[in-house]
Amino acid sequence: MKKLKGAVIGAGGIAKNAHALAYEKMTNLVEIVAVCDVLEDRAKALAERLGAKEYFTDYKDVLKIEGLDFVDICTPNYYHSVIAVDALNAGINVFCEKPDAVSVEEAEKMKKASEDSGKVLMVMRNNRYMGISSYLKKFIEEGKMGNIYAARCGWQRRRGIPGKGGWFTTKALSGGGPLIDLGVHMIDLSIWLMGNPKPVAVTGCAYEKFANSDVSDSANSAFGDKNANGTFDVEDLAMGFIRFDNGASMQIEFSWASNIEVEQRFIEFRGDKAGASWTSLNNQLKIFTENYGVTEDLLPKTQDTVQIHEANLRHFADVLLNGAEPMFVPQQGVDMIKILEGFYKSAEEGREILL
Repeated sequence: MKKLKGAVIGAGGIAKNAHALAYEKMTNLVEIVAVCDVLEDRAKALAERLGAKEYFTDYKDVLKIEGLDFVDICTPNYYHSVIAVDALNAGINVFCEKPDAVSVEEAEKMKKASEDSGKVLMVMRNNRYMGISSYLKKFIEEGKMGNIYAARCGWQRRRGIPGKGGWFTTKALSGGGPLIDLGVHMIDLSIWLMGNPKPVAVTGCAYEKFANSDVSDSANSAFGDKNANGTFDVEDLAMGFIRFDNGASMQIEFSWASNIEVEQRFIEFRGDKAGASWTSLNNQLKIFTENYGVTEDLLPKTQDTVQIHEANLRHFADVLLNGAEPMFVPQQGVDMIKILEGFYKSAEEGREILL
């Protein structure tokens, strides 16, 4: 069986703690032949871990590798589109960490480069691979929820600012705070489960209240490279509202730091036949419906059969090796960045933004 030849660009936390773990279990499908990072020691360490023969500090050297099937981009957000476009134009398939890009213009460049080159562009959407996600997708597609007209989603942290003072909190490199870091996950999952309605308008408020606090109660605050003398010019709380072309609406809330009881991720849907909710606090999916003239609550038993980052990377390999239909297409990425860009504009100007 043919193995894919891949290279990892960016050897920081997400590469080491998620992507590398997946590749270590996918050796029958993928051979990582090179690793690149601006820090040579970090590139070398991950290359040795994954058995890659080469390591680099300039991603353009990676694109010169003969017979390379794909690159996996795990860099700070700003560089996602820059590297992806160069790789696609070089005839190399691309898997990229979220968010897709830091602007709509850059996301559209990625989409066009994929179309022009005929190469696959896929961006991490790992939450689509949770057990509850698979169950809900089938439940909704079978019409059991009816018309979904309202939704809520969020990811709240009490004190969990990642890499404070580093690229995470520097807007020029990250594009924003928890909305662009955490929001991509739960907004994408919700829209995907709703059948990918087109977003048409967004309203948002953004707050920066914890730039001077170093208190932490979340393991996520250890993520990223901190810099005590660095920059903090992004929000730590984002709250807003999205409208869709089918009349549906969605409330959103994402925080790195906020005076709340506990950290959690959540989604909620309201359909005219049934509703559903899930929270990471107990990982229990709940269905709310009615039967025989009375309301009824269902508690489906679901489970994750594979680590969700690994599941997403396995799907990417299946697309490249076997021609599987991609679960993610670049237009979904463009629509996502339209929401995020529109949100930040709304927060700045204090009005609803039409997309």
